[in-house]
Amino acid sequence: MKEKGLLIVLSGPSGVGKGTVRKALFSQHDTAFEYSISMTTRAPREGEVDGVDYFFKTREEFEALIEQGKLLEYAEFVGNYYGTPVDYVRETLAKGKDVFLEIEVQGARQVREKFPEALFIFLAPPSLSELESRIIGRGTESDEVIANRLKTAREEIEMMDLYDYVVENDTVESACDKIKSIVVAGHCNREYVAKRYLKMLEVE
Repeated sequence: MKEKGLLIVLSGPSGVGKGTVRKALFSQHDTAFEYSISMTTRAPREGEVDGVDYFFKTREEFEALIEQGKLLEYAEFVGNYYGTPVDYVRETLAKGKDVFLEIEVQGARQVREKFPEALFIFLAPPSLSELESRIIGRGTESDEVIANRLKTAREEIEMMDLYDYVVENDTVESACDKIKSIVVAGHCNREYVAKRYLKMLEVE
């Protein structure tokens, strides 16, 4: 009997390296997750590709999707919307495939309400000074935006209690290893496994 897939939510403060860890994870040959590409109204950064890194939408297009109930979660962050298309997630989980979300902290809270059985992983920086260096080091934002990101990052770290696991992003390789171990443990979780056996008993 096919198990329903696991919803894996990776989140954390701005600048912690969520995108870098996600790309490294999916470059590994043994990664079997399906990546749910997020939508955003922010402009693409250098090297980002529409439909690969994000679905880039206008503010009007995004707000229309909100009205239609087509987003699993969405949040406005530093003046831009971010969100997850809901249909893809539900359909892929039903096929027994694990779905991987890389989203902002505000969005993770919404997913927690709708999918409490998901695995919620908080990617944490080694230190606040290191986080500040990473945000400044991007060189893509103004001083005002950097200040807003740092303020928001501190607030997001205080929301760590919403998550099941915390992975320190000291090195990308180590973070990837820990995330994969958490997913293996998730598939062995008693509540997750019990659902499958209860269905087997009903059939018999």
